[in-house]
Amino acid sequence: MKFPSIFRTASPMRYDIKPRYYDPIKEEIEQRTSRIKKELENEGLLQPGDETNLNGYGTGIRGSFSQYKGIKQRDTSLFSSTAMIRTLLFLAMVMLAFGYIYIGPEIFTYLLYVGMIAAGIFIFFQAKKPGKR
Repeated sequence: MKFPSIFRTASPMRYDIKPRYYDPIKEEIEQRTSRIKKELENEGLLQPGDETNLNGYGTGIRGSFSQYKGIKQRDTSLFSSTAMIRTLLFLAMVMLAFGYIYIGPEIFTYLLYVGMIAAGIFIFFQAKKPGKR
């Protein structure tokens, strides 16, 4: 709400510009299209006022599906699933909480050893794959 005042306060000036665009390529295309349309009308291949397939909408549909290569198969690795990773993280946090309650701070040491063993097994099986180099 504005309070009444005897002084006039400055208000920001409005800036409204309406740009005009000039595209020489589009203008050239329109001129060529109209010239070709007139030539086709003069040769009798096109009736005056006939607008079918001049814009090219119907011509590209026939070949548009020719590059279809089928549905790409997903990677079905156990650890690529987001839900599986989320579940494993949740179970690790629950085990960490209960372990801290029942065992104490030594659970961090035990989990560090378990994590190092799991990382070693993972690296061993990754290095054993013949195609990964």
